[in-house]
Amino acid sequence: MSEELGQRPLDGVRVVELGQLLAGPFTGSILAYFGAEVIKVEPPGTGDPIRGWRIVEDGTAHWYRSLGRNKKNITLDLKTERGRELVKELLKSADVVVENFRPGVIEKWGLGPDDLKADNPGLIYARISGYGQTGPYSARPGYASVTEGMSGFRYVNGFPGEPPVRPNLSIGDTISAIHAALGVCLSLLQRNKSEDGAGQVVDVALYESMFNLMEGVVPEYSGAGAIRGASGTTVTGIVPTNTYTCADGKYVVIGGNGDSIFKRLMVAAGYPEMAENPAMANNEGRVQHRAELDKALADWCASNPAQTIIDILEAERVPVGLIYNVEDQLADPHFNARGMFEEVDVNGKPLKIPAIMPKLTATPGRTDWPGLDVGSHNQEILGGLLGLSDAEIAGLARGPGRGQT
Repeated sequence: MSEELGQRPLDGVRVVELGQLLAGPFTGSILAYFGAEVIKVEPPGTGDPIRGWRIVEDGTAHWYRSLGRNKKNITLDLKTERGRELVKELLKSADVVVENFRPGVIEKWGLGPDDLKADNPGLIYARISGYGQTGPYSARPGYASVTEGMSGFRYVNGFPGEPPVRPNLSIGDTISAIHAALGVCLSLLQRNKSEDGAGQVVDVALYESMFNLMEGVVPEYSGAGAIRGASGTTVTGIVPTNTYTCADGKYVVIGGNGDSIFKRLMVAAGYPEMAENPAMANNEGRVQHRAELDKALADWCASNPAQTIIDILEAERVPVGLIYNVEDQLADPHFNARGMFEEVDVNGKPLKIPAIMPKLTATPGRTDWPGLDVGSHNQEILGGLLGLSDAEIAGLARGPGRGQT
């Protein structure tokens, strides 16, 4: 397939995915999209719990068809001795392992980095947890919602005087997965150029991944004692940039904070006196007049449909855009021209799933197949790679007490 459809950067890299739910599996999705052979280990029966989350059809969540793309699915119970033995055997031939168990769990199973080094010194061991593998909080359960709060992200997300707002996404898990995939790729580069070909541990913490998004918050506090808080739909210290409700109930984002852009914006909105007001000529002055400027722009948007606002401001080269929902995205010509959706076949039905970024011009990623059923590759991996008999494969697929000890 690689020869027919083009090479990918991670062709030939074998990854064993031991994680469940989102952070570990999305790491595997990214690596598989760019060519890695990702072998996903799931418990027998229902498999990864995320298979049953949200909207389920034919026994599997639509979400998993995207999250499980390009992966080879096998069933092994890591709580059994035989399951652990087989995973350890599988890891002898792996380049990368991805796990997102609570720190210490995998060591109890005899599958930690030190347990595997003798058999596979080149193994890259990606670990994702709430608070990292070390430190006083490392043993805490690592839920994205809690770690997003500790990171400082939640503190700046919301409206002044109100409780912080959570985006309707598991953003901490997703951002951590991107960090983990980056760490794996950096480690592969290092291993390939080192003399001994040694692997290393990639230690990703959810709270640290989100903390990595916090821009100038730390130096602003350290240098000026400023604690950045929530700012609603605006950005602290940058004016005007905000979200406005239009006459048709749709929302637009306007970014008019450049000095020359600001003038064009206010003239287009019908406020030439503001455009020429010396007190608003630079960002510092506009910050002092934020309420006045926002009211003017809010009134203008409320009197016009969103597309009218967009057409006027685009003609004046002012950054503006509609706040899209997923229906808007699927209908949008730019999304489609950029290949942001891929269509897969699920039991004879078409299903759109998102492409995975970044775009590479010479060796792009792609979806070869959607997330498949639990144990779909037991025969190929357990039988073909590990040499198990059909009877033992069947026993492993049934679960503990019915073939595993």
